[in-house]
Amino acid sequence: MRVIIQRVKKSWVRVDGKEVAKIGRGYNILLGVMEQDREEDLEKVVKKIVNLRLFPDERGRFDKSIKEIEGEVLVVSQFTLAADAKRGNRPDFSKAKRADEAKEVYERFVKRLKEHLSVKTGIFGAYMEVGIINDGPLTIILDSKEL
Repeated sequence: MRVIIQRVKKSWVRVDGKEVAKIGRGYNILLGVMEQDREEDLEKVVKKIVNLRLFPDERGRFDKSIKEIEGEVLVVSQFTLAADAKRGNRPDFSKAKRADEAKEVYERFVKRLKEHLSVKTGIFGAYMEVGIINDGPLTIILDSKEL
């Protein structure tokens, strides 16, 4: 599982010109589900996201989690995170989980996050416009196989 976490002041998703989700302060999460991903990958990533301390305390140090600041999360599926661009000029997406299986993992991921946080989502498989006002900027890349 590959995840891009961006700390945001606000973020939103539009599909066909209509806003389908919007959050304030929190995380925009881009989620790529890989062919090899299992339930333990999902659990490791959810635990890490909930507990990461990426928000400043009164001294400006990264010392508060999204849960502590009562931030929001916007999860957007992004199979292109599975891209392998080592050879040639056209990325290979064969490491991405099949769409029907990836959707199930995506939905379980969102369900698990909702047990801890306020979560909104884009629309799985849709062409989306994603707006991000990055706060920092602060961007973290997670790979479940490295956790």
